Amino acid sequence: MKQAVVIGAGIAGLAVSLRLRKQGFAVSVYEANSYPGGKLSSFEQDGYRFDAGPSLFTMPQYVDELFQLYNLPASDYFQYKRKETVCNYFWEDGKRFSVPADKQKFVEGASKEFNVPAEKLQKYLADSQKKFDLTAPVFLEKSLHKVGTYLSMETLKAFVQSASMGITTNLNNINESQIKEPHLVQFFNRFATYNGSSPYKTPGIMSMIPHLEMHHGTFFPKGGMAKITQSLYDLAKEQGVEFHFSQKVNRIIVKNGKAEGIETAEGLKEAEVVISNMDIFPTYKKLLVDQPYPKQTLAQERSSSALIFYWGVKKKFPELDLHNILFSKKYKEEFDYIFEKKSLSNDPTVYINISSKEETTDAPENCENWFVMINAPGNYGQDWEAMISAARENILKKIKNTLGVDLESLIATEAILDPRSIESKTSSYRGALYGAASNSKFAAFLRHPNFTKKIKNLYFCGGSVHPGGGIPLCLLSAKIVSEIIINDEL
Repeated sequence: MKQAVVIGAGIAGLAVSLRLRKQGFAVSVYEANSYPGGKLSSFEQDGYRFDAGPSLFTMPQYVDELFQLYNLPASDYFQYKRKETVCNYFWEDGKRFSVPADKQKFVEGASKEFNVPAEKLQKYLADSQKKFDLTAPVFLEKSLHKVGTYLSMETLKAFVQSASMGITTNLNNINESQIKEPHLVQFFNRFATYNGSSPYKTPGIMSMIPHLEMHHGTFFPKGGMAKITQSLYDLAKEQGVEFHFSQKVNRIIVKNGKAEGIETAEGLKEAEVVISNMDIFPTYKKLLVDQPYPKQTLAQERSSSALIFYWGVKKKFPELDLHNILFSKKYKEEFDYIFEKKSLSNDPTVYINISSKEETTDAPENCENWFVMINAPGNYGQDWEAMISAARENILKKIKNTLGVDLESLIATEAILDPRSIESKTSSYRGALYGAASNSKFAAFLRHPNFTKKIKNLYFCGGSVHPGGGIPLCLLSAKIVSEIIINDEL
């Protein structure tokens, strides 16, 4: 039986291990941490359970697909439900808006609340769907670095209509010209953060992202977000995938232009196929030190990172939904600080996830756990202690001013995740959440491929390579890798 080694047990590493196992490989996964999941993990502290990473679950069919490979019902491993309210939005001028999961109800509600013609919103969402439908089969579901991708009718249709996709302008310009109303412009600008970019830089084609949320819906898994990776890990173990935790890979063995295995502290592990789910930057800089590296790719601007406060709160707030966003008054300034000044705005947009709304075991009785995040720059050696202290003060002030909640006196326990710890725990270069930023119209083509022509039998998956970051795209990267491997084996 052919051997496959996967470096990293993030969600893409777990997914590719399941796909390769189905293809008949003996699969071994090596993970430096003592747990699976990468960014999509959880922890407990003082009686509170926190999801450590992503707080939004979309496109669950990509997870279900992995169980279907083995003719197993995903519901035997984890359950999820579609949220009726996607998110609550708050502005400091007193404007509030709850986004319903139903697209037509959103159009009706937003039209009334923001005095924008319903036809204008319907057209915007129709354009969003059109962009997604044209680009997803090419830019998300296939390798952009294989000739066959460009020899299909889907690709031809996408390129013929590329002029109408907003590639030559930025997302904010699209939203200001089509929507105009300031609150809704800010609302639609926010979708740039789904790939760690700035709405004032990322191309207008990113206006396709709302379609993911408003058409396909948002979901919450029973047991929390970490249950997604835990269920895949359980399935992989059942199917015979071997896991080696707390085992750091020191290098990828390359001989005569061909990957032949890995080296760990315990010795060599030979394999016919090696897949790195590690960030592409440290993969080259630490595991392939004697190999040439793609300078232009590794020099790309990094995506935003995050500063997260995990607060155990000694009270329940039934009026607040699972997901809540408190917008910044100076939105453009916030992104200028992140990408230009590599600093934090003193008026950040605050993302609050209150997961004990869904799971009573997430917090003690009559208490809640708050996942409170702001967008942050990557780790460039800033004075993080001073920045974190100032950010904490600003966040609590914003929560008090916007929600009328004096939260500080209610915090029973606290943990903090910042770009430094994201980098150290997940090997994400500079703590970037999505690898390279998508602030360039060429970003999709500049992302590292899922393979390298210079080293045979070496492949790459995860958020730092094609097609990008976030749970759905990481799962698609695993699928793309498995399909490339099948074709290479033929």
